Amino acid sequence: MRKRIYNTFGIEAYANDIVEYGSVAELQNIVPTLQNCQYFHVGGGSNLLFTKDYEGTILHSKILGVEDVSYEYSQSSDDVYLKVGSGMVWDDFVGYCVGNGLCGAENLSLIPGEVGASAVQNIGAYGVEAKDIIVEVECVSLTTGEKRTFTNAECQYSYRQSIFKKELKGQYAVVYVVYRLSRKFTPMLDYGNIRSQLSDGENVTPQAIRDAIINIRQTKLPDPKVTGNAGSFFMNPVVSKEKFEELYAQYSNMPYYEVEGGVKIPAGWMIEQCGWKGKALGPAAVHDRQALVLVNLGGATGADIICLCEAVRKSVKDKFGITINPEVNII
Repeated sequence: MRKRIYNTFGIEAYANDIVEYGSVAELQNIVPTLQNCQYFHVGGGSNLLFTKDYEGTILHSKILGVEDVSYEYSQSSDDVYLKVGSGMVWDDFVGYCVGNGLCGAENLSLIPGEVGASAVQNIGAYGVEAKDIIVEVECVSLTTGEKRTFTNAECQYSYRQSIFKKELKGQYAVVYVVYRLSRKFTPMLDYGNIRSQLSDGENVTPQAIRDAIINIRQTKLPDPKVTGNAGSFFMNPVVSKEKFEELYAQYSNMPYYEVEGGVKIPAGWMIEQCGWKGKALGPAAVHDRQALVLVNLGGATGADIICLCEAVRKSVKDKFGITINPEVNII
């Protein structure tokens, strides 16, 4: 009997089988059964768009737990190294860090998904990326079952990219991620509207930042339990300084962020300028509070979402001369 694949978009899609594992040894026992079939590893289903049923096996990690492994990495009293199971809900991990006085992950509060996906996607928000705190990524080869540990440098992180999305796509399953947190607090407040969420004179703490970001995200982003979505659908493009200056001469109110390699322009702002915010094509729509998010109004298929995606991309390309690309994995 085929099994329905959970995904936060709420798209009806089925797989031949769904296999979950709770330990490295369990995954290693599963690997030989994968060699004669198609397989795909998923996290919490929050960054996926299924356009059809999956004629193969869906894999999912249920490896949980947080272990302090600082003794293996540092003698510093400020740094704390945590080894975290890939199946742990990402925001539960952030909450664990903040609750235990560990700093560095608070700006990544309420990002959907699981710990394993943070290392694959290099998730990021409000001026912080997962790569900033990732030390090592422990994996299992899905062809040989052998364990391999990747250093941060070996993961080849860049904006929403890693080696696991490029050369090694589909070849490894993340089983543990080691993060470096700090007992020293250095607040990151200059990205987005974090400061406006903090009360004047409020003592800025990691918990205050976490609360502010959760409030911002809950205000702007739809709850996938109510309205199907995958969070931010598009990546923010990074353009050359020349292209930025050309656009800024036309749109002086355009938000931007200088980054390594150029200037990042918010895709949501461009989509909104094209008139798409709140607009629907059939059962698929651009969210009315955050134009970066595409939503399933009810009964949408993957093809419906793709149709809207391409219409939005064409509008942005025509108006700004910039190609915006999906952040979600389209299956």
